[in-house]
Amino acid sequence: MRSRAPVAAGQQPRTAIIDIGSNSIRLVVYQGPARLPAILFNEKVLAGLGRSLAQTGRIDGPSMRMAETALVRFAALAREMEADVIRTVATAAVRDAANGKALIAVANAAGLTVELLSGEDEAIGAGRGVISAIPNADGIVGDLGGGSLELVRVRNGEVGERASFPLGVLRIAAIRAGTQGALDRRVAKLLKDAGWLGAGRGLPLYLVGGSWRALARLDMHAVGYPLPIIHGYPMPPETIARLGRTLSHVAKGKLKGISGLSSGRIPTLGNATALLSVLLKHLKSSTTITSAYGLREGLLFGALDAATQRQDPLIVAARDEGARSGRFPEHGDLLDRWIAPLFERETAADARLRHAACLLADVGWRANPEYRAERGVEIALHGNWVAIDARGRAMLAQALHTSLGGGAPSPEPIPALASGDDLVRAHGWGLAMRLGQRLSGGLAGPLQRSHLADDGTALTLHLAGDDLSFYGETVAKRHAALAAALGRTPIVTS
Repeated sequence: MRSRAPVAAGQQPRTAIIDIGSNSIRLVVYQGPARLPAILFNEKVLAGLGRSLAQTGRIDGPSMRMAETALVRFAALAREMEADVIRTVATAAVRDAANGKALIAVANAAGLTVELLSGEDEAIGAGRGVISAIPNADGIVGDLGGGSLELVRVRNGEVGERASFPLGVLRIAAIRAGTQGALDRRVAKLLKDAGWLGAGRGLPLYLVGGSWRALARLDMHAVGYPLPIIHGYPMPPETIARLGRTLSHVAKGKLKGISGLSSGRIPTLGNATALLSVLLKHLKSSTTITSAYGLREGLLFGALDAATQRQDPLIVAARDEGARSGRFPEHGDLLDRWIAPLFERETAADARLRHAACLLADVGWRANPEYRAERGVEIALHGNWVAIDARGRAMLAQALHTSLGGGAPSPEPIPALASGDDLVRAHGWGLAMRLGQRLSGGLAGPLQRSHLADDGTALTLHLAGDDLSFYGETVAKRHAALAAALGRTPIVTS
């Protein structure tokens, strides 16, 4: 395999993962901070390797040919993209098929070394993937592939009990084709034999896998959800039941018209929904939470040292984005420390959101001045953030909208995602950020030599002697605007 030239100083390495799944084969290339690298490239081929396993025990000819073409292409792309690491993994279909070794031979001929993951390996990877994006996850991860279903208990940032079941979405049709209630009985028996009956009582089920993500996309369309972000999207059992009834009679042509819903996933939606409904019943899970992160991200996360794993993924990603989009390094962290004395009574969760907002304070700087606020809102709402919910995204958006000069009222869909009190708080963050940036010109020195104080009556800006010259008309106006929002009188001292 061709090796990449040495990574330049400061340049982050690239990792390519080729995932040979039972339904799809996918190449994803990552680059960025180790804790949460960004996706540079993502392509999948729905080869359906597990489609014929239940009937023949083999990967059928058309699926094998599609897989061979995909693997040769993906190997060439990964090398051309100069990935420092190319990791190829195969799951249930290749593991279980009588001719699975033939596909591995094709991959080897293309210069790939295939790791054949066991069901337990898949479960651990899926669990770690969810933990990487939802560090406080406490429940059961359900990873639905084409050939198998993995369940894994996650809590306190750790992977616990896990099991693999022959319930991949490509196997469900054959089970449901039997007598009425066959799927319910099959799932109940498998869970009972493995000691998983009732294991999710009162806990969420974290959904991993393309078919379940497609189901979340369908519900978002049905209810007119204002934020097109699947990760973290919740669906209670009654929603799953409603979707099951809808899919039983809706025309496939109508489904194809839904934006973001992969046409290749449509044939599996009915079976994926039926399985999920039965699974919730027998696990007794309280709700579902969709995860955009799964096996591939779990493989990346599992390779990290413990200290890196403990890093906050939202803060890491926001700092990386701010460094790439902003003017001056470390400005966001310094700005957060500068405005923090005004918000000492906030919860740790809100202080974390404020920190992320400060790290992103400069993201609109390179945009046309008329669209800086719009740019900030777009990044906050639609950025590839994790470990944040819709409310948190809305508060980030409001803070950036304000700090980048956006006026009232808050642009849609911000008011639909967070309460009025939340947005007032975030507006205050934005005004404080706006003051700090104008006072300092984005530089470190003026912020390091000054500080803000709030005694409940006055909002005092303390400047070092010679720094009083920084207090021009525009700074005074922003000081007054922040003071008014907090119900204080603006005072400047040196």
